[in-house]
Amino acid sequence: MTAPVLIRDAAWAVVWDAPAKRHAYARGMDVLIEGGRIAAIARHDPDAPPPPAAEVVDGTRLLVMPGLVNIHTHPTTEPASRGVREDHGVPEQQMTGLFERLQAFRIDQAGQAAAMRLAYAELMSAGVTSVVDLSPPFPDWLPIMRESGLRVWAGPGFAAAHWGMSAPQTVTYMWNRENARTQFDAAKQVMKEADADNSGRLHGIVFPAQIDTVEEDMLREAIAYAGETGRGFTTHIAQAVVEVREMIRRHGTTPIQWAESIGLLTPRSILGHAIFVDEHASIGWHTAKDIGLVADSGATVAHCPTPFARYGEHLKHFGKYRARGVNMGFGTDCAPHNLIEEMRLAIILARNAVRDVAAADTGSVFHAATAGGAAALGRPDLGRIEKGAAADVVLVDLAHPLMNPPRDPLRALLFHAADRAVKRVLVGGETVFANGKPTRLNVAEAAGILAESQAKMLRDARGRDYRGRSGDEISPLALPMH
Repeated sequence: MTAPVLIRDAAWAVVWDAPAKRHAYARGMDVLIEGGRIAAIARHDPDAPPPPAAEVVDGTRLLVMPGLVNIHTHPTTEPASRGVREDHGVPEQQMTGLFERLQAFRIDQAGQAAAMRLAYAELMSAGVTSVVDLSPPFPDWLPIMRESGLRVWAGPGFAAAHWGMSAPQTVTYMWNRENARTQFDAAKQVMKEADADNSGRLHGIVFPAQIDTVEEDMLREAIAYAGETGRGFTTHIAQAVVEVREMIRRHGTTPIQWAESIGLLTPRSILGHAIFVDEHASIGWHTAKDIGLVADSGATVAHCPTPFARYGEHLKHFGKYRARGVNMGFGTDCAPHNLIEEMRLAIILARNAVRDVAAADTGSVFHAATAGGAAALGRPDLGRIEKGAAADVVLVDLAHPLMNPPRDPLRALLFHAADRAVKRVLVGGETVFANGKPTRLNVAEAAGILAESQAKMLRDARGRDYRGRSGDEISPLALPMH
């Protein structure tokens, strides 16, 4: 058990206003962390003695805020795409490069472990304390989660098909139903191991990988298993125009409407992306009811703006989904794993979608990145500074030049300073990030290992790509070599 921590006279604090069900600012607060929980929040009393053996933190130049909740990430694979995916896209597939990359690129297990360590360190640096890690399981996966000190929901993926290509305009599906059963059974075991971990910070979440690569019977079984075991459920859905068209071809309706018809939309369901709904301009389906179905079901949308904005698409828009009653949460999906920057981008994209500054604002996206994500995970004790809540706390340096003047510290953080002002991150009262680096996670060798694994991934692409290209041909460098 860690020693108590008393943050004295915090200049600013983001505290939970329970009657209003929202965050609010408070000034000059004492926040006591004890036994892994927020033990007390009170106006600063200079005469009150700290608890015995408590660490006393001077809060006069700090913003105290709840840890961020990231409900959709791929930390074991996506860092390997740094320098590869940023400018990559396929015009014949409505500009997304998703399908072309995944049919050609595979990262080895050494690279996965290195990528995971680097991504987790990056997540912490931007104030994330809870993360949903959606990955193919490998031996080091749960041990690295435990090593990090973060709260992690492990989503071992399973699917009956993987994507291939036969031409730039054609995505093919290679089915292996027997292997899907093997993967699902293995995923159940991994989730059980996560739930039983002695740290108490690991959990399982049911993750059929994509709505188009898992068949109906297994999807029904997966949502039923989530309900029976009290776990969350998540999948990628409405993440690409190619996928939506394929699902309409198979079922005569949109992925969201089909998912609703087979019982996948529930309050425990997290929908990865859910961008290309029926009324999205890139789909133009004849109905306009997808967003309403999500809202009525109580499901959550995991909003990850960056990967789509890179090729010219985005959810249209954050404010509309929220106004219709959808519980919104945030994820980083790919590198960079910087949730603060995702919040900023969500605001900008929403405003540009309708040319309205009120389409999204700092308060609404911060709620989604904290309380919204916590609600999606069924954990109302996360994502808030409230007595009795888990002591997942972020200390932001108000003395950082980019936080000044600190007239409104959350705006300064989201629009200006971002991760550069994050000074310390605590999970369950334990410091997991301080002085610019993780306290428990060893990242010393990870960068070199990931570079070697990426180089191998690019070389080996020639044997997987449908046109026999190397990775350098699929994604050339930004500038020619002189």
